[in-house]
Amino acid sequence: MHKWTGILTGCLMIAASYAADPIIQTKFTADPAPLVHDGVVYLYTTHDQEDAPPGIGQFRMRDWLCYTSTDMVNWTDRGTMASLKSFDWTGWGGYENGAWAHQTIARNGKFYMYVTVQGAGIGVLTADGPLGPFTDPLGKPLIGPQYDSIDPTVFINDDGQAYLYWGNPNLWYVKLNEDMISLAGEITRDSLIRKEAGKPDPFHYQEAPWVWKREGHCYNAYASTCCPEGIGYAMSDGPVGPWEYKGYIMPPDRRSSGNHPGVIEYKGKWYLFGFNYKLNFKQTDRHHERRSVCVTEITYNPDGTIRQLPWWEEADAVKQIKPLNPYVRVEAETIAWSEGIKTEPCSEGGMNVCDIEDGDYIKVKGVDFGEGATSFEARVASGTNGGNIEIRLDSADGTLVGTCSVSSTGGWQNWETKRCSVHGAAEIHDLYLVFTGDKGALMNFNWWKFK
Repeated sequence: MHKWTGILTGCLMIAASYAADPIIQTKFTADPAPLVHDGVVYLYTTHDQEDAPPGIGQFRMRDWLCYTSTDMVNWTDRGTMASLKSFDWTGWGGYENGAWAHQTIARNGKFYMYVTVQGAGIGVLTADGPLGPFTDPLGKPLIGPQYDSIDPTVFINDDGQAYLYWGNPNLWYVKLNEDMISLAGEITRDSLIRKEAGKPDPFHYQEAPWVWKREGHCYNAYASTCCPEGIGYAMSDGPVGPWEYKGYIMPPDRRSSGNHPGVIEYKGKWYLFGFNYKLNFKQTDRHHERRSVCVTEITYNPDGTIRQLPWWEEADAVKQIKPLNPYVRVEAETIAWSEGIKTEPCSEGGMNVCDIEDGDYIKVKGVDFGEGATSFEARVASGTNGGNIEIRLDSADGTLVGTCSVSSTGGWQNWETKRCSVHGAAEIHDLYLVFTGDKGALMNFNWWKFK
């Protein structure tokens, strides 16, 4: 296959319907930090670059990304939210590494993104909306590098008090003022979860804490038992403990050296995000820090404990919450699964799909065509001879209901709207947009819509 994102076997295509496979295939993503706001899930991630030059080692991380969904299966790429260049104090002149784990939270109409700037501390960025632009209000770290300063998570308790947690190998926490960018107390190392040489480690805490509350119980999930890392958790009656270790949400597995939990409630269900290395190992048998975010549903026992899950490859895929409406504009980068493509910033705003070659495709899950679609339009650009968008149902070689021809538009960001008739698209189906044409790049793709 011509690109790493297209490394996809028939077995994986089938498994993608049943297993908690990576939900983003156009980039390597890790450290999921989901946020629910105004009925939308905003999934902020770190970004593992495809290649790491000499001297960078396993990681090459420079920016933080965001994806959104309202059905938990189709995810829209919203682009880069921030990068190491958002800070003047990072010390990373080449900006090749250091954009590590993070979390974003909303309060009083503003959004606060707490990020690891590896080796320099924990910074905070603020914005007026969940998609930014995010800027640095402090001009310095919120938490200095001397406090095991990685993997921040933030939690606002029922009484309005906000807490910031972080750390490897120790768990640290501090209260935040209501402005969310200043400290309201002393930085404290948790006295129960901390690791001490020569003593038992009953919590198996490693890093990546994530704190939430449900039915009066506080939960702290974290990457556990390195290495490999699973996801362990502890419970408490309050946000600073004392914590009681409850076991694994997901036990360690030899297929992964790391893990990183993110937990949300959305539309009455609870979801666990993490990552695996499945796309990396589809490319090579060598382990690289090229991770891919996954999601599955979690359930609680009557006493509030969490039922243990199998590893991502065996965990259940989440069910689609509602069908997708094809009769409104849909961004081309709204994807349940894809082969071959990538995404990039678009001259018309937002993102567009790029690197499209013959045989690549986009799958959009659960599209409700109702009584039937009659036409299809696509916003496209091409600096070559273009190609075709085959409109198929239920698989990449499924029923062909239309073909949209795309000719040259005179440039890769010179956008035109192309149209074609559609026959036989009715009721609910998975939609496959399959790209065909000559060898090499065919087109860029901004959005689509049925009529």
